[in-house]
Amino acid sequence: MHLASTFGRANMDMNAVRKVSLTINATHLFIYFIPEAPEEAAKLGVTEYGLAYFAFRSAPMGVVPWQVTLAAFYNFSPRSVQAMAGVWDTATPEQWQAARFAAVDRALQRVDVNFTTDQIAEARSLIDPVVASADYAGKTMAAANASVPLPSDPLVALWQQITVVREWRGDAHFIVGAANDLGPCDCNVLQTATGHFPEAIARATRLWNDEEVAAATARLVARGWLNADGTATDAGIAAREQIEDETDEHCAALWTPIGDANVRRLTSLIMPIHDTFTAAGTYPFRVEMGDTQSADPETAR
Repeated sequence: MHLASTFGRANMDMNAVRKVSLTINATHLFIYFIPEAPEEAAKLGVTEYGLAYFAFRSAPMGVVPWQVTLAAFYNFSPRSVQAMAGVWDTATPEQWQAARFAAVDRALQRVDVNFTTDQIAEARSLIDPVVASADYAGKTMAAANASVPLPSDPLVALWQQITVVREWRGDAHFIVGAANDLGPCDCNVLQTATGHFPEAIARATRLWNDEEVAAATARLVARGWLNADGTATDAGIAAREQIEDETDEHCAALWTPIGDANVRRLTSLIMPIHDTFTAAGTYPFRVEMGDTQSADPETAR
């Protein structure tokens, strides 16, 4: 199913849309790998990484049961998200959000992301209209983050606006995945098989068990997307890229308020955040920053 066609494709350069999406994700990503995040969580009485992750990321939605977080996050197993039951008894969502901002602020200072006031202001002048005019129907995580009051620090506030857009594409990606009959465990298996997500991290954080992974693999084998040994077929690699293309098309309208040239300008403005965290050794893997060309089968394998 080509879901994007039901929304209409905006007149945008899809290369620019893909590039800004990858850059937005990469610029947001450090929050999950910095030592400051578990340190701030420990101040709230939580020392288990998974529990802190769900509390930090769910906080914009308010006091919701773990089942709501499971629905919004889509690709996690119920057993992984169920661990957050009772987390709002340790601290309120507002306290978790403040702790997340504190971790971001400390990390930005530690690695010395050196943005001038003018650079931050220009980036905000480009991303703010995108956040303000976005259609949030069906975009649960994006809408929740858009409702969060921006912090006083200008660079942390920019990061939060980046987070809104990052979650918007994530919400769109799950809509497209579901429309293509790609279930929560299936999408993890396809991502790891095509080389877009480290399997060790997927298994350790999403907590799908061996039986569930085997069932998802069997479903993807039946579709011709995986070989019997779990490696990706050419059709599977192409299908994964098609889902990314459909997500881009879904997201194109998001960027029309500022146009292609300003999308490229925003991409170049915020890229140093990712570059600085990469240089500081933040990530245990290479963050995907590829182009919009279809994945090369041998590289993916």
